[in-house]
Amino acid sequence: MIEKLKKVIQEIKDLSINSAEELEVFRIKYLSRKGIINDLFEEFKAIPNEQKKDTGKVMNELKQITEFKFNELQVVFGKKQKEEQIETDISLPGEPINIGARHPIYIFQNKVLDVFRKLGFTIAEGPEIEDDWHNFSGLNFPQNHPARDMQDTFFVNEVFSLRTHCTSVQVRIMEKQKPPIRVVMPGRVYRNEAISARSHCFFHQIDGVYIDKNVSFADLKQTLYFFVKELFGADYGIRFRPSYFPFTEPSAEMDIACIICKGSGCNVCKHTGWLEILGCGMIDPNVLKVNGIDPDEYSGFAFGMGVERTTMMLYGIKDIRVFSQNDIRFLSQFASQ
Repeated sequence: MIEKLKKVIQEIKDLSINSAEELEVFRIKYLSRKGIINDLFEEFKAIPNEQKKDTGKVMNELKQITEFKFNELQVVFGKKQKEEQIETDISLPGEPINIGARHPIYIFQNKVLDVFRKLGFTIAEGPEIEDDWHNFSGLNFPQNHPARDMQDTFFVNEVFSLRTHCTSVQVRIMEKQKPPIRVVMPGRVYRNEAISARSHCFFHQIDGVYIDKNVSFADLKQTLYFFVKELFGADYGIRFRPSYFPFTEPSAEMDIACIICKGSGCNVCKHTGWLEILGCGMIDPNVLKVNGIDPDEYSGFAFGMGVERTTMMLYGIKDIRVFSQNDIRFLSQFASQ
């Protein structure tokens, strides 16, 4: 039987296969259930036990050679068939590259920062987890003062909380830098508020501060006039209303003529013709003093705006929650900006 097996091995080695069809004939002839190798294994069962060791080696060699040849040619003909199926038209354009989009919050934020860079302001950032001094006490919020209730706070523990405003960065700057100070401070802030279409428990702010000799409220107004003109255009009216903030005195809120109705009155501005965009005021002398700056020599102003609210007005967005839902349909609308 060994001679018979060697004859089949040589036959397989000499066999020339030139197509996938011929390879299938080869498989059926040698490797199928009714093929030659299966029949040889049946014969192998009937030979004497003393011959099985030597005969088995040749049987295994036959099976390995046959399977190797089949697998090798299967890869070759499969690849060739795939290449024949793919007709490449080299004149076609390449695969399109999807253009990413900046988030609308950061589109607007970058526009604001660019305006203040023109006025000589630098950019500063600070930690989102703050201690009581930087978030409250250093900004004229006395312990147990009702002004602390103006901002519902997320407390991490007895010492630290999530910052409620980016003005906390102002304290860090005053501690390390002597006037003149001219800085804008963008970042995310957190307040324990109910989530709705118009409010969220986290949002973004851009705060600014300017401290130098002889800084006046007129400087504040002209800075903000320039900001509105650069960002929205010269046609928008501006007004200041008295307000209260613990760290500024006097304090004001600034409104601009409604972006939607241009001041004529609509649902967005509640038919007043005005939209509030930021709070501002002269830095309270107590804030300067506790942070190591002489209020008799220096004065300054500060302002802060919510990024989401103004972005909603600018792009006509009616629900603040879409900013944090990662909806590709919403974000792709800003791909060109």
